[in-house]
Amino acid sequence: MKKIFRALATRFQSLPPADKYVTWVVLVLAAFGVVAVYSSITFFAEMRSGGNTELFLVRHLTRVVLALSAMFVVSMIDYRILARYSRIGLLGALGLLFTVKVMGAFAEGPARWLTLGGFGFQPSDIARVALVLYVGVLLTQKQEYIKSFSRSFLPVLVWVGITVVLVGLEDLSTSAVMVMAVIVMCFIARVSTMQIGVLAMLGLLLGVGLILAEPHRAARVESFIGTNMFASTDAEYVLDRQGEGYQADQARIAFAMGGLTGVGPGKSVQRDFLPTPYNDFIFAIIAEEYGLLGALALLGAFCLLLFRGFLRIARDAPDPLGAFLATGFTTLIALYGFIHAGVSCGLLPVTGLPMPFVSYGGTSMIANGIMAGILLNISRQTNASKENT
Repeated sequence: MKKIFRALATRFQSLPPADKYVTWVVLVLAAFGVVAVYSSITFFAEMRSGGNTELFLVRHLTRVVLALSAMFVVSMIDYRILARYSRIGLLGALGLLFTVKVMGAFAEGPARWLTLGGFGFQPSDIARVALVLYVGVLLTQKQEYIKSFSRSFLPVLVWVGITVVLVGLEDLSTSAVMVMAVIVMCFIARVSTMQIGVLAMLGLLLGVGLILAEPHRAARVESFIGTNMFASTDAEYVLDRQGEGYQADQARIAFAMGGLTGVGPGKSVQRDFLPTPYNDFIFAIIAEEYGLLGALALLGAFCLLLFRGFLRIARDAPDPLGAFLATGFTTLIALYGFIHAGVSCGLLPVTGLPMPFVSYGGTSMIANGIMAGILLNISRQTNASKENT
């Protein structure tokens, strides 16, 4: 084991430097998340393990270490090598998604998780990484005829459509973010504006169809708007503030209690009322304990990540593939953070998206580490190309 760590250290020291701002943003978010999760996990631990908060803290720390280790290792692997296996990776992710659907068909309800060797994971987290990788490869390969619908846009549309549908059947919010990331990548790749509009329209129609097909999704939209629109939902439950609107109301109360500077670390009251304060509403707990200033500081970290990903790593990438991948992965990470914050403060309907590197999570945390690692590797390759010129 020591030899492995020594070899990794030697390899790391021989590589060009990576973007230090992205590295520090990820480390700060992860550290902030450990403190926030430990604070918000109390009630959950009381229900699950008799108040043993340390057990869940250790689990979260383990996942954070795994995510940071994945980021560290992937940052040393040339992203072009990863891109060579992107199609295989996406096919594997689609196979896992299909397996989840088959298992869900024989269960009492739909399933999102697979268990392998005692380890549970969500294939949708694998799919979002694999899709961006392969779309980046396709857009790079088709640059000579990027405006062609049949030769360029249609292959991208087919792969995106299959992946988004399989993910969206159980996780509409994740599929929506994936579509938005692909749209940004297509814009950077000079895809026709009309074709991008077609992709956006198809994504919107799919979203509407999936909302109409599932009453619980329709109920969330109605609760957010404040009116009953769909015949498939229970109007009384949707409009009841103790019903569908309960989570959003409790999150807004957390913001109100936090004020400008917050009630202080570990002193949250709303963690006992929000159903999943350690995951889906971690930003509300942070706003309560650290106030508006703490919430804005956290959003500032995502803004810095967005700035570095777009205007430094993607812009200065050594080749189009690097630019497309940096754009796609930056969009995925930043949108997850901004949408989570928007849900927590009542600007968006409840979605269930975790805040990257902050929320309590497993495969989503590791997937974010891999994406951040690819961003860092692109910046390494940029610095390497500068050193060789």
